[in-house]
Amino acid sequence: MTQLSIFSTQAADVDAAPKPVFCTSHAERISEQLQTRGINFGRWSTKPLLRPGAGQEEILNSYEAEITALHRKENYQTIDVMRVNPDQNQTKTAQLRQQFLHEHRHAEDEVRCFVEGRGLFSLHINEEVIQVLCETNDWITIPAETRHWFDMGATPNYCVIRFFQKSEGWIAKFTQDTIARRYPYLD
Repeated sequence: MTQLSIFSTQAADVDAAPKPVFCTSHAERISEQLQTRGINFGRWSTKPLLRPGAGQEEILNSYEAEITALHRKENYQTIDVMRVNPDQNQTKTAQLRQQFLHEHRHAEDEVRCFVEGRGLFSLHINEEVIQVLCETNDWITIPAETRHWFDMGATPNYCVIRFFQKSEGWIAKFTQDTIARRYPYLD
């Protein structure tokens, strides 16, 4: 279930597990809370029927109307599909997870639309950590230069459509902050 949890970074005991100051699984409330922080979030109303393990071309064709609408609005240069699942090389998947778990930012917006599975975005904005558990049909736009990390879980199984304004694709600038270690990971 899609969920939003908001934590204060000003917790009295930095050694204790942080507790959220706000939590909801209601899509409209999630969108409202994120919008006040400059983050766009929504759900695509339809979910095309895809064969298991569908490839990039099939997925992009199935979501053509949604992709076209988003592309017209933002003029993305590159649109691709990223799939991570238990059948892939476990060592490479574990390395990828560890890379994503480090706080970083990007020079452009990070736009993800979940086709299958789930993933946990954690956004470090001012004195808050905002965690958004995204699932199938959720889309999120994390503004450029927003400090964040992503957890695909210990046994990742997800597929996302990624939108990039630059043709280079995913380029991260790591902050070297260890804040991600203090907040919950995806089960």
